[in-house]
Amino acid sequence: MSFELITYEVKGRIGLITLNRPKVLNALNGALMEEIHRAFGEVKCNPEVGGVIITGSGEKAFCAGADIDELRRNSPVAGVQTALRGQAILRDIELCGKPVIAAINGHCYGGGCELAMACTLRIASDNAKMGQPEVNLGIIPGYGGTQRLPRLVGKGIALELIITGRAITAEEAHRLGLVNKVVPQPELMAAAEEMLNTIMAKGPIAVRLCIEAVHRGMDMDLDNGLNLEAQLFGVVASTVDMKEGLNAFLEKRPAAFRNE
Repeated sequence: MSFELITYEVKGRIGLITLNRPKVLNALNGALMEEIHRAFGEVKCNPEVGGVIITGSGEKAFCAGADIDELRRNSPVAGVQTALRGQAILRDIELCGKPVIAAINGHCYGGGCELAMACTLRIASDNAKMGQPEVNLGIIPGYGGTQRLPRLVGKGIALELIITGRAITAEEAHRLGLVNKVVPQPELMAAAEEMLNTIMAKGPIAVRLCIEAVHRGMDMDLDNGLNLEAQLFGVVASTVDMKEGLNAFLEKRPAAFRNE
């Protein structure tokens, strides 16, 4: 499958997706979003891919946000449709069943920040800046920013960032819990690969169900969330990988997980 606005390659067990509109700082337009969606469709269908790293081309930006020229042509009806489509694509990333790491290599604003928040984990280069600056343009976040940001940093901080449009440094993003790790820019991709390889060495079914339990459980009250966890615990108890993992621990050897 060919792409024009992203690159997609598989390195070992890692699927690498690179937003590739460097002249506009990898701004998101409809066509780019659809290519991201198609790439994740390939990821989900390829059993050889254990996880994904998504990053931006060039040294300045992960993604500077939405394509303003395209955005300004939205009617009210088209605005709803655009937001719903973008939200659906990011939700697919969030629940794709494989760990996804955003390697944030520079500016990460608006839709770019929303894309990063839909990933499982986020690693930022030390020169990165993040934010939801939509109010500066007289609009609001439309790809989930008003929902995911409070879940990551808390309601008060999220409201401050959203209604002031303030950009924050990578270090502040780390302090607030928006990113998991900050590294020097030359080390960014190596750090993302190291983290993803660590995760992919674990039981793949267990990793998938952990991600599902957290994401779906966040939308439930505690009692229903605990029930979800119990049901998924039952699912994992039926797997070959659970038996292998427990036996390997008792036999003091590395586990050989089979995703079964």
